[in-house]
Amino acid sequence: MAGFLDRAKEQAQRGIAQGKEKVEEVQAQRAGNDLLRRLGAAYYAEQKGTGSAQEVQRALAAVQEHVAQNGDDFLKN
Repeated sequence: MAGFLDRAKEQAQRGIAQGKEKVEEVQAQRAGNDLLRRLGAAYYAEQKGTGSAQEVQRALAAVQEHVAQNGDDFLKN
């Protein structure tokens, strides 16, 4: 009986770890998408004459930092 409970506990712990990993992945995806929206908005504002090149550069730097930390999977969707 103890062996069964040990296996069940291990399986539950693996499930929890996988769930946490998926949550972190989704959060990184959402953050990346938000940064891309900000970059697009900054670029649009610059082209319209209401924004600046510095704002675009800051937004681009934020996207690049996110890619360096989390990879570029969010760009593929």
